[in-house]
Order: sequence, then C-alpha cells, then structure tokens
Amino acid sequence: MRANCLVHIIVGVDTGKTVAVSCLRLDGRLVYSAHMKSGGEAWIISSIRKVGVPSVIASDKKTRGEMIRRINSVFNSVLFMPKDNIMLEEKRQAAHERLIKDPHERDAYVAAIKAYNYYANKLKQAKHKAEEKKAEDIDEVLAKVIKKYSISEAIENKNPGRLSNRNIWG
Repeated sequence: MRANCLVHIIVGVDTGKTVAVSCLRLDGRLVYSAHMKSGGEAWIISSIRKVGVPSVIASDKKTRGEMIRRINSVFNSVLFMPKDNIMLEEKRQAAHERLIKDPHERDAYVAAIKAYNYYANKLKQAKHKAEEKKAEDIDEVLAKVIKKYSISEAIENKNPGRLSNRNIWG
C-alpha cells in the first residue's frame, strides 16, 4: 500500500435518531466504530472520511433508506443490503463476539460484516493473485474487484475510468 494513503473500507451504517458507523478493512478487520445521538448524515460522512475510502456502504435493512442512498452517492461506492432484514439474534451474536455494547454500533457492525462475508472469497482470491503478481497496491486491487473488475483487470490496472457504484443485494 502506498504511504500517506487512506485505506479502502467496508462501512456499515445504522441510521435513525442515533446514527452509527462501523468500518472494516478489506480483510475484515474492524478499524473504527462509533455512534452519535442526532449525528445525522454530515457526521456519518465526516466519520467515514477520517477512516478511509469506502468501497462498500452497507445497511442491516433490506430496503435502503434515503440517507443511506445519499451517503452512498457521496462516495460512489457499492451499496449492499441483505436479502432480508438481519435478525436481532444474529446481531447480538456478532456483537458479543466483538464485545460491541452499543446497539447502534452493533447494527452498523453487522451490516459491514454481512457485506464483507459476501465478498470474502473473491477478496481472498484477489489478494492471493495480487501477491503472486507482486501488485503495487493490493488494497486498490481489492477495491476494484468489489467494483466488478475481473481480478486480472484489477491487477493490470485496466479500464481505470470504469469505477461506478452498483447496488448489491446479498
């Protein structure tokens, strides 16, 4: 990865009166989680920008809210929503494993983990190939794979103007 460069991340977002974000590196590691009462869209965007460049914005709800759509469009990232709303028991289990106490951060974290799990196999494949080919910026390769580049295109840096946001229901 290049020096002085923000990392690519997967961001889970929980909206409502209290908002929360949870950010994962593209290897699935939690790097940031926070919530704010009456935080709103500006706080979410600012929080994300402090951490990295979102490749994916994820929700724990199967239908996207207007705020999620606007946040996603600011970053031109992939929007991920589960096929069904994530059940409370699944949220509690994931939060317990990471010792996340706040329910809003828990919901954001679970959304991010769901999105990561959707891409995990492809990201591991891409990382392995990129390391094999001694790619200059593996993080960038992984971000491109999320944006639907083939692994070889991402490694060879083909079609640099093709990045666009996509919606994924997983």
